[in-house]
Amino acid sequence: MNAVDIITKKRDGGVLSETEIRHMVMGYTQGTLPDYQMAAFLMAVYFKGMNRQETICLTSLMKHSGDIVDLGGIKGIKVDKHSTGGVGDKTTLIVGPIAAVCGVPVAKMSGRGLGFTGGTVDKLESIPGYQTSMAAEDFMNQVNGTGIAVIGQTGHIAPADKKIYALRDVTGTVENLSLITSSIMSKKLASGSDAILLDVKCGSGAFMKNLQDAERLAELMVEIGNADGKKTMAVITDMEQPLGCAVGNALEVQEAIAVLKNQGPSDITELSVCLAGMMIFLGEKAVSVEEGIEKAKAALADGSALEKFRALVDGQGGNPGITEDPGLMPQSSLCIEVRAEQTGYVRAVDAMKIGLASQHTGAGRQRKEDAVDLAAGLVLCKKTGDAVQAGDVLCWVYGNDAEKTRLAAEEVKPAVAIGAARPEKPQLIKKIIK
Repeated sequence: MNAVDIITKKRDGGVLSETEIRHMVMGYTQGTLPDYQMAAFLMAVYFKGMNRQETICLTSLMKHSGDIVDLGGIKGIKVDKHSTGGVGDKTTLIVGPIAAVCGVPVAKMSGRGLGFTGGTVDKLESIPGYQTSMAAEDFMNQVNGTGIAVIGQTGHIAPADKKIYALRDVTGTVENLSLITSSIMSKKLASGSDAILLDVKCGSGAFMKNLQDAERLAELMVEIGNADGKKTMAVITDMEQPLGCAVGNALEVQEAIAVLKNQGPSDITELSVCLAGMMIFLGEKAVSVEEGIEKAKAALADGSALEKFRALVDGQGGNPGITEDPGLMPQSSLCIEVRAEQTGYVRAVDAMKIGLASQHTGAGRQRKEDAVDLAAGLVLCKKTGDAVQAGDVLCWVYGNDAEKTRLAAEEVKPAVAIGAARPEKPQLIKKIIK
């Protein structure tokens, strides 16, 4: 079989067979197919797309390219949650403990951030002592004992995706429905959970810029998950502006703690309760999503979710004292205030621009191997619909590099648009897909 013939076939809009897709995926994973041919193949897929069957086939091949995790040693229905990536999205730190309190075992394997999207593992590593790597037996023992463990992804799950994604990232082929679907679902299906909840972001700070594309992605992923025997649901949520106010690793952990104390921003609280409620339903600890949401609210109100977060941190070697003393977290040496130059209302807060500004403080990485400044980032003081007086602080920008911090502050200014009329606040939860 000839790779050039397969590339040409897809370039011309042809439908590929399982054998042809296998030749490309396994050849590249095993090192017999060169980068330039896989790059050409990905570009052909980017422009011509894949149909439903091709996408299912690609996902299955990537899933089976490495280990399939066996979580059978963990009691109960394991529910995994995945976000398609956004700015200020720290929901795993909140919904995991809530779901665990309500009896849903949370055995979570998370990734690192890349570009302007943050990674859960980076956030957790800003907690002093927290270990994001555990032996498989210790991982399962903690979930059975505490109800929750959150670690980094192993290098043996869907290695085809790891290698292909690295190439997509440098060849401009990330934003394609089939490639995004196969990347996400191959890892989720290989990770051993019994049910999957997908948070599909929609807006300027997301891969899917509009609701129609987000719906197509969500529906396809739900179909693939259910076809694989995993009960799967998706919720489409807004990413026109950052979620919550904090963007940056240690800063987001502190905001997650605030939510667990019922003191966090309303949007991240609302979404966290919804996601947790859906996880509780998928874990069969509620007869409906609505009942799950009520249980999630109760776990926040009585403080049990906060205590579960402390137990998670303590169980993985971290200092649970961070919940009472934020000074134990990494601290930046610099803070620049970005102030409003006019009076009016915040018309928009561009999520992508804010995410890039945070990345440029040092809080994010451009390449997978880049180190991050765990203390850097920014905190918004105003969001869409808020009233503003000239001179009000719009945002605090934190960093340890003076030039990076200054440049990031300059980037924040055009990201926050102010106008004379008060706009409607964006709808946070747009659609639930079962």
